[in-house]
Amino acid sequence: MTIPQPVPEPVRLDRTMGDETGMIIPAHGEALREEGAPWLTAAFRRFGSLAPDNAVARIVRLERCPGGSTGAKFFLDVAYEKPQPALPTALFVKFSRDFADFRRDHPGRYEMAAEVAFMALARDPGFPVAVARPFFADYEMETGTGLVITERIAFGEGVIEAHRAKCLDFLTMDDPIPYYRATVTALARLAGAHKSGRLSPDIEVLFPWDPVAGSADPIRHDRPALEAELDHCRQFVLRCPQHFPAEVRSGAFLDRMRSEALSIREHEAVLQRFLTGDPAMIALNHWNAHIDNCFFWHEGSVLRCGLIDWGRGGQITFGATLWGALSAAHHDIWDVHLDALLALFVEEYRRAGGPAITTEALENHLMVHIATMGVARVLAFPEIIEFRLPGIGEASGPHDPAILAIDPARNCLHVLTVFLKLWERRDFGRRIRALL
Repeated sequence: MTIPQPVPEPVRLDRTMGDETGMIIPAHGEALREEGAPWLTAAFRRFGSLAPDNAVARIVRLERCPGGSTGAKFFLDVAYEKPQPALPTALFVKFSRDFADFRRDHPGRYEMAAEVAFMALARDPGFPVAVARPFFADYEMETGTGLVITERIAFGEGVIEAHRAKCLDFLTMDDPIPYYRATVTALARLAGAHKSGRLSPDIEVLFPWDPVAGSADPIRHDRPALEAELDHCRQFVLRCPQHFPAEVRSGAFLDRMRSEALSIREHEAVLQRFLTGDPAMIALNHWNAHIDNCFFWHEGSVLRCGLIDWGRGGQITFGATLWGALSAAHHDIWDVHLDALLALFVEEYRRAGGPAITTEALENHLMVHIATMGVARVLAFPEIIEFRLPGIGEASGPHDPAILAIDPARNCLHVLTVFLKLWERRDFGRRIRALL
């Protein structure tokens, strides 16, 4: 097993100049506190979120918000000189940098570049997906330094449902399917709005299609390294059988997966050409629409979904979109409801102005994406699980409190299990052979 090595602290800077607004922008919470209400007033006016005759009177609260995988985050409460019912005082600040933690600072700080452009786009009143209202966003590409300020979603207050952690659907929902129907609907409508031309004439400039960043991650292992990864994954499954269903513990399946994974690496270029070759399967979208990046409310009897955390947003394949939304979902979503959700995506995409695609083609695209992406990333999850929870072998099963208490271990175990089940049940090998 490869143990993560110590990493150096990031080099601190206090301020930089934003590429979009030309303003000097704070790089961390204390710098924002020092800049205070005058800077917020100028920034909000520059971004068009505050009227020229209004101002931020003072900062009421600036408090570090725990969680997240990149950048430092803060709760920001402000008071205005001219308070208005439609002008939120509860805001959320996300910095691209975290100078106290290199793992949260690099390379994740570069994800904000696309988010800044997205925040500018999402100000349109007719934007097809609900988002946290943007108040300011800017970024300096050279240093990867920036910040985004939005309205703070009031989870658990008023009509907004409580926030939910990913991979805990079985604890937080009586019925998960309405939530994933709402999420899939939102993603399909955004994709369709892009393809119909309703978002902006500058989408191709603001979010240029990058077949590397927008599809399955590249497989960086040479053959011996991948063989070692497969051996370690196999040993992990056999050593911890209580965490996995019987079909993915069988020697026949593990032998087949090894052979097919090596074939995926050998023919990666062919598979990537398939994944990126159909423009109808590529659109502007959210790449990480797990349930912890969603907020939900009811309109009558219909559950609606909004999305937060648009880092790395851009043009991506539908495989990347749907895996990013569903990989942490309740197992019933994959085992029982997947085909219906894919049919829903196809229909909502068409209604929103996207080109006609079939459910069968979307399902095949998604499975080839998962196979290719999984060889690149998910096969390494046993190492992460063991590093985060050395006692994983003694845990009673995936719902053991020791696992549920450690987010990275819980999440990686769940996603790994989804991945292995799909490989066995949806026959990745047959799909790969059909493309060769």
